[in-house]
Amino acid sequence: MKRTLFLLTLVIIISGCKDKGKFAVNGVIKDSKEKYIYLNRLDVDTPVLIDSAKISRKGSFRIRVKATGPEFYQLGFSSTNFITLLTEPGEQINLLFNGKTLYENYIVKGSAGSLKLQILDLTLAETKRKLDSLSAIYSKASTETGFDVKGPSLETEFNELIKAQRKKNIEFIINNINSLASIKALYQRINPETYVLFDQHDLQYLKIVTDSLTRHYPNSKQVQALARDFEKEMNQMYVAKIGQIAKNLPQTKLDPDLKNIDGKRIALSSLKGKYVLLTFWSVQSKDCIEENLQLKEFYKLYNKKGFEIYQINLDENESNWKAAVKFDELPWISTREDDPKDLKNAVLFNVKSLPANYLFDKESKIIASNIHGRELQLKFDQLFNK
Repeated sequence: MKRTLFLLTLVIIISGCKDKGKFAVNGVIKDSKEKYIYLNRLDVDTPVLIDSAKISRKGSFRIRVKATGPEFYQLGFSSTNFITLLTEPGEQINLLFNGKTLYENYIVKGSAGSLKLQILDLTLAETKRKLDSLSAIYSKASTETGFDVKGPSLETEFNELIKAQRKKNIEFIINNINSLASIKALYQRINPETYVLFDQHDLQYLKIVTDSLTRHYPNSKQVQALARDFEKEMNQMYVAKIGQIAKNLPQTKLDPDLKNIDGKRIALSSLKGKYVLLTFWSVQSKDCIEENLQLKEFYKLYNKKGFEIYQINLDENESNWKAAVKFDELPWISTREDDPKDLKNAVLFNVKSLPANYLFDKESKIIASNIHGRELQLKFDQLFNK
């Protein structure tokens, strides 16, 4: 009977959201003691209050919001009692809340993105309940006899649950690659310290989602933040890889001797007598691409005055490297590590982030490192425009 009243209420409320520049949220909250409900837009990860609505005596409310594209919102009473919506312009979202804690028991209709988010939340919540139950059993068993047998079995069961949740999130991402909901699947956590996608190889899903959503929603703040995070993660991966290699690497002379894009081996020391900027970069880094375009201008100005660039690429994919060099028409010496899984030169030069660079004088001595933009321009002006 109550469900029928809920549906009738929604019919009585103005139906349809004909204005494609807006979306509407119509809801009913059973047995609510709250007087108002609040809608916050998520600007990346910061909630910004957009609107509020008074809750009627029958528990109903309605909110209409201007919108230009898909966005994440938090709808609720407080920072701990809310649900997350993924809305589209033109949607009319109908909600029914059945408990004081909004996110535990609600029905959502009229918003495909919001339904996807609910599925993600419910799936993870179920896994967390199972993990909490196992943890309690494990804690109790640790004080009893036979724990040497039961303990490892419980640990295996615990780890299998985490693996199963990771698999579900990966499947969700693959099946919803063009939806902003996939962003949430990337960042869900088992606990404050552990992401569902915890494996280093999961970085590939971050890239897949970033590439797909950037094509579909290039102006979305969420997608732009995702792209920045991907670049940050790539840098951290390179740093970790370099640090691992450095542990067992013998001391070697700082003189890269690598093959250029045509397969010709060129040593850095062969450029003695010129000012040389040694740079490390990746096709995946937007900062590197932007700096390359600036370096082209410097190269045009100073190459005939005795300036050269020796660039080392750190990407594993050789085709991507060659394509980027040709597409941006990079005129200098472009090389890559002989073994892209063994970044020896990056280790030797203690590369911590990309882009990185070292400036050598005519005697092959380092006179500056990691200078970019305006600082690099001033240095060139000092060297070549005396």
